[in-house]
Amino acid sequence: MDAYCDEVSFRYYVYISDDKIDMLLSQIDPALTRKRTTEVSVSLPLLGAKRGVEAPSGSDRIARLERVVRHLHDFGDLGSVAEPGQFFGGILPMRWGPFHGTSLVYFGGEIDGTVVGLGGSGKHVLGSSSEQDAEGVPRSVTPNLLDGLAAEPGIGDLLGVGTGADDEALRAVELATANLRGPLQNVEFVAKRLLSGRLGSRRVVLGSPLYVALAD
Repeated sequence: MDAYCDEVSFRYYVYISDDKIDMLLSQIDPALTRKRTTEVSVSLPLLGAKRGVEAPSGSDRIARLERVVRHLHDFGDLGSVAEPGQFFGGILPMRWGPFHGTSLVYFGGEIDGTVVGLGGSGKHVLGSSSEQDAEGVPRSVTPNLLDGLAAEPGIGDLLGVGTGADDEALRAVELATANLRGPLQNVEFVAKRLLSGRLGSRRVVLGSPLYVALAD
């Protein structure tokens, strides 16, 4: 019997945001939030209690992510790239990587006249080290994400002298996506929508992903 006759579909994750998963999971089911351990150390004449947070194991990390995504599918405002809700997801070709020496990792692509930008902290890229997030800047919030994009001179000029209007932020996403280099990869993702609007005939959507996985 051929051992490879039954195909099994696997997700090859490149980015998982434990911070967003923890935040959402605590609202979905507090019983599933990250376990805390208490270590009691006794030394004379001191009695101290130390509390720490267990980092999720690989299997637990995926299970927690899948629990959140399943809830968003069943009960949440989860839309598509064309019609994003509070959250949106899809599969599309994107370029991605660290953005101009900052702690920001940025994914950018375009499909059917919609420009999509996704940004988050580089610490959530699987296999990254703590040194890659030395800035300690939370990139999942809109001001800090745009500040990361402003590291590119043309975008910095746009945002630095602008009025702060939404269309300037959308233009920054459009420019950042257009200027990305490297190979296109088909990726699957679910993201929190941060900005969405039109620039002429094109729609631009900016989000911060819960996860990104290769979909080749």
